[in-house]
Amino acid sequence: MKTAVKVRGLRKEYPGHLAVAGIDLDIEQGEVFALLGPNGAGKTTTVEILEGHRKRTSGEVDVLGEDPGTASRAWRSRLGIVLQTANDAAELTVAETVRHFARYYPNPRDVDEVIEKVGLTEKAGARVKNLSGGQRRRVDVALGIIGRPELVFLDEPTTGFDPEARRRFWGLIQSLAHEGTTILLTTHYLDEAEALADRVAVIARGRIVAEGTPQTLGGRATAEATVRWVDEHGGHLERTHYPAKLIRELSADGREPSELTVHRPTLEETYLDLIGEAR
Repeated sequence: MKTAVKVRGLRKEYPGHLAVAGIDLDIEQGEVFALLGPNGAGKTTTVEILEGHRKRTSGEVDVLGEDPGTASRAWRSRLGIVLQTANDAAELTVAETVRHFARYYPNPRDVDEVIEKVGLTEKAGARVKNLSGGQRRRVDVALGIIGRPELVFLDEPTTGFDPEARRRFWGLIQSLAHEGTTILLTTHYLDEAEALADRVAVIARGRIVAEGTPQTLGGRATAEATVRWVDEHGGHLERTHYPAKLIRELSADGREPSELTVHRPTLEETYLDLIGEAR
């Protein structure tokens, strides 16, 4: 597979503060990649450098074959960006806003199709200023994908979404990935990262402290499982790397332990351990 984003030794320094402390990163074309980290960890600075909106102090950065610091306008048209906060044309309708932004791109998507994808067909004629916060966020997403981008940056994209809208948005991201769009996602919702991302990286204090699939991050797949059960002797708890073997032993001779549960570390628990260790 081709690499959409390649970063080596990226550093960003401010007077008295090292925001990004020499990270390496590879994102393949067509991959959904989630960058996780607490506020102030350096993830927003990193993403802004990749977008070409912030200059780096040192390091090598290649995004879609170009250096974002010197990239052309044509390169920018290949990106889609959904910022955490955005200023919109509040007096325009949803359809007018999306149609206006479509004119900036050489090969935009169909306006009505995009409005439908983000779930705003019934609000196409409504002024943006009259939308709810979650609906405005959907307009931001529509503007981020209208240009048929090869790479989409999504910064906390589902903030303000209700559960149904979040699930619908997840479907949109999965359809974009299926079309071959590369997606870099930042989110504080760990279930969102687990549902959408092919790989995740955790950044803390300006450094990548772990990287892998959501299932293997931080040794999660091989971590000890906690098995709980109740039998005639009362409640029990045992930690083991081989929960299936333990369950077979417990079920031997026709015994049936009740209230049997098997728990491995969740992505959220693993994430909290990782950023705690990095402090």
